[in-house]
Amino acid sequence: MKLKYYFRRFFYSIFVENFNKKIKYNWESYPLRFEIINKIISKRNYTSYLEIGCFKNETFNNINIKKKIGVDPVSGGNLRMTSDQFFKENQEKFDLIFIDGLHVYEQVIKDIFNSINVLKENGIILVHDCLPRKLWYQTPTRMSDTWNGDVWKAIVECRTLEYIDTYTCLADEGIGVIKVQKNNNLLKLKLSNFKNLKYKEYYANRESLMNIISVEKLINKIC
Repeated sequence: MKLKYYFRRFFYSIFVENFNKKIKYNWESYPLRFEIINKIISKRNYTSYLEIGCFKNETFNNINIKKKIGVDPVSGGNLRMTSDQFFKENQEKFDLIFIDGLHVYEQVIKDIFNSINVLKENGIILVHDCLPRKLWYQTPTRMSDTWNGDVWKAIVECRTLEYIDTYTCLADEGIGVIKVQKNNNLLKLKLSNFKNLKYKEYYANRESLMNIISVEKLINKIC
C-alpha cells in the first residue's frame, strides 16, 4: 500500500503539483464533529438528520436526534445506496445534513446542491474534511492514510455564490457550514473550473478562501 502511494505521489508531483509546505492544525485539541453536530441539534431543536457517507458509523451512531437517515453504498447508516440514487428517490426534507461521502470535488459539489434542495427552512448543511494539512491529504486519488480529498474546492465554489452563506469551522479536519441565505462575505473569485485550484493557492489564502471561523463563533452565529 505504501509503495502504491509513493508511485502515485511521484507522478502527481511531476504532472499536477509539487508543494511541500504543511499546515499545523492539531485536531486532537478541538471538539469532534459529532459533538458539534449534537450541540447544533440541541440548540436549534432539530428533529431530522441526514448523513451522506457513514463508513463505520463513527458519526452516525453518536448523533442524538428523533429521526436520522444514513446513506452509504458500502457500510454504515441505514440505507445502502449511493447519494445520487438517494437524492433521486427521496421525498423528505431535513433540518441538518452532514456530507462525508466520496471526497472528490465533483461528487461533493453535487451532494451540496442536492442537499440544498431537501433542506428545511432554517436548516444547515455541514461538510467534513474541508481543511487538508498536506498536499497529499487533498489529492482526488488517495495517496496517504489520511485522506481529505479535494473537498475544499467545493467550499471555495460555494463561497462565490450569492444565495448561500458558507463558512469553515476550525475543528475535526475542517467542517464546512452552509446556510441558504444571503452570502454575508461573498468571495469574488471568477473561475471556469474550481477543480483547477491548486493546493499552493489554498495554503497561501485559506483564511479568505475558506472563511474560517472558530467553533465558538460557529455556535454563536448559527444557534
